[in-house]
Amino acid sequence: MAKPSEISGEASPLEAARARKTRLINTAAWVALLGNALLAILKIATGIYAESLAVLGDGIDTSVDVLIAVMTLMVAKIISRPADPEHPWGHGRAETVATAFLAFILFFAGAQLMLNSGAQLISGVRRGVPEPIAIIVTLISIAGKILLAWSQYIFGKKADSPMLRANAKNMTGDVVISAGVLVGLGLSIITGIGLIDSLAALLVGIWVIKAAVEIFVEANAELMDGGSGAEFYKSVFEAVHSVPGAGHPHRTRMRRIAGLWDIDIDIEVDPTLTIREAHTIASKVEQAIKERVEGVYDIMVHVEPAGNRENEGYGLQEDHLPQ
Repeated sequence: MAKPSEISGEASPLEAARARKTRLINTAAWVALLGNALLAILKIATGIYAESLAVLGDGIDTSVDVLIAVMTLMVAKIISRPADPEHPWGHGRAETVATAFLAFILFFAGAQLMLNSGAQLISGVRRGVPEPIAIIVTLISIAGKILLAWSQYIFGKKADSPMLRANAKNMTGDVVISAGVLVGLGLSIITGIGLIDSLAALLVGIWVIKAAVEIFVEANAELMDGGSGAEFYKSVFEAVHSVPGAGHPHRTRMRRIAGLWDIDIDIEVDPTLTIREAHTIASKVEQAIKERVEGVYDIMVHVEPAGNRENEGYGLQEDHLPQ
């Protein structure tokens, strides 16, 4: 049977939201791709010419951002696909998987930079002082990364995209990285000690690893169907209590898929009600939840007779929440 949206030729609200999100992610990815490509070429060339390991490392980190932008474009295409028999919840999880993959890329880039710079510091190899042009390029990098981070944050907020928000956080970290490189370059040129540049590169690597771990923790919470928080559950329980005839919300589970909530909940109603009457109450509970919780993808309300106390070990109920 055709969907109502297919018959009318109009997109459903969910389809329209998905299309809007895809457009925003695509635009953000192209902005990041072009901006980071220019900065990466500039910094890598300068790092080689000026003999600055810190600037070269910063350029390699920016090259990773180019790969991330390409990956974002691929993910945007995947998540735009509608649900199918093999993926009944849609393809939104691709965004979360990509976010976790992004974290691994950052981690290994940071680790490699740490190993290279640390080896130079330990060996005590004398290094030349970087050329002053490295400072000018680093200043350009800071300005460019501020603009890119701001654009990714705005797009991520509009699209409610954890991947774009993670990328904005990554680029904000890049600003700090470039600032550290700038300080290291300045001290290296002023003091004439080339190893200060290696120390700055080591600190850059540590920062990249820290950002990678934070991004992975956030993505992992979503992959493990966690991270909804007590306030979300409180809002759901309040919605249930606002509907006459609905009570004892329990076995409640919430998970986030591509910025949208999928909610399962059990409620109790008067056991003497007809199936139609109980269904009406369940429908009102669904509507009440959607009015209190933003970005709900789907709600499954299971109705039980009041007083039913089966062994239900999954999900949360009100007395599980902190008072």
